[in-house]
Amino acid sequence: MRNYVSGHQADTAHDFLELALGTPVELWLGVEGESEEERAARLDAARDILADDPELLDRAVQVAAKALDDAGLLRLTPLPTAALRRSLRTGVAA
Repeated sequence: MRNYVSGHQADTAHDFLELALGTPVELWLGVEGESEEERAARLDAARDILADDPELLDRAVQVAAKALDDAGLLRLTPLPTAALRRSLRTGVAA
């Protein structure tokens, strides 16, 4: 079975991440063995992209959190209720 996203074929999780971000994943994570010059150029390009699309960072974090959660590597817990926060602050049980 083939998967298509916006007309692009996605065969692997890497493909889906790249399509979700709209940029190559390596731009953000780097590649093994890159030189200091290559790293600096990659980070400059990433900064330029973020300057043009400031909301990309939020999308990237959401994609990463979802991927980690789906893999069972991240467990998000709800924020404590106001009563619990108050008891934590004062030391008096709610």
